[in-house]
Amino acid sequence: MWQNKRKPLRRGLMALCALVLVVGVAAGCGKKTDEAATAAADKGKPSEVLVTYKDGQVTRGEFDTFLNVSMFFNKQFAQFKDDPAFQQNMMKQLVTFKILSSRADDKAKAEAEKQFNEQFEKIKGILNAQEGGMEKQLKDAKLEQKDVEEFMKRSITGIVSEESKVTDQEIQTAYNTKLEQDKSAYVTATVRHILIGIKDPATGKESLSKEDALKRAKEVQDKLNKGGDFDALAKEYSDDPGSKDKGGKYENAEISQFVPEFKKAAAELPIGKISDPVETSFGYHVMKVESRKTKTLDEVKPELRSEAAEPKVYEFVEKELPGLIKTNNLPKPEEKKPAEAPKTDAPKTEAPKTEAPKTDAPKTEGGK
Repeated sequence: MWQNKRKPLRRGLMALCALVLVVGVAAGCGKKTDEAATAAADKGKPSEVLVTYKDGQVTRGEFDTFLNVSMFFNKQFAQFKDDPAFQQNMMKQLVTFKILSSRADDKAKAEAEKQFNEQFEKIKGILNAQEGGMEKQLKDAKLEQKDVEEFMKRSITGIVSEESKVTDQEIQTAYNTKLEQDKSAYVTATVRHILIGIKDPATGKESLSKEDALKRAKEVQDKLNKGGDFDALAKEYSDDPGSKDKGGKYENAEISQFVPEFKKAAAELPIGKISDPVETSFGYHVMKVESRKTKTLDEVKPELRSEAAEPKVYEFVEKELPGLIKTNNLPKPEEKKPAEAPKTDAPKTEAPKTEAPKTDAPKTEGGK
């Protein structure tokens, strides 16, 4: 609630989020307007070749499976599945990761296999914990487990292949640059807090005046300074549902995820000290930082390597991929024609011409 939304998880899951290549386009797609394209797609045979590229091709069956897996992980994509622009960009993504994964060396393949196994176990756990379990959900989506495995392995291998091209010097530079821009970029802290909220979480309307909230926060601060139990007081007073039942604690949290005022306090408060009320847009927080440290370069190397690989993937898509595509039989997006001005039978009129009045005032230059 009082935290900033985090960016998509990197490394293995970045492969699942490889759909970032098309998110911008998907967001701008219109409704399913191309009925002819949809009808043609429905009649397509699984063996029909949709796209050929250097050293490979994509069949209708392969593309349909790729779309189904993509929609399995990203339900909102279903509304765009018949849009030609969306299909073109999904095809671009599929071909990109087919090519990049095929270029992976043995070391990259071994690392990708390791990441795949870790990520797939997590996904199985998540799906099996949901209603019907993984097997039913795959069946409802007209998918088999091997379809999801292939999707993940191809994407992860493609990403790891590009990560392997990132040099240690690039990682060191990225680390130093981030610290120069924000000294707290890699800081983690164990923080306790009690939030006295001023808004109703359900409606967003003011539930407590700022004056009353500040007064209550100072009362909480006073009780803590007098030896009050943080766990008990958090349960009694805190309006943060994510931490109130855990003594207000966020353990080893990256402080970059916090809203600016809370982040600043988490970075600067003396360890173990009860803070004065810290105001954010959500209300007043009474805080205590229990521990704080800055992650070393080795600890963040995987994250930085993945970040550095992203532009390499985009560069491939923009510069190299177009020259590798030989044929593309997917429906093309219709180009929108500029709107024409409405016709009218009203007589044409011209604005009367006017001339600036003559003056005998002397000319001036440069304001002199």
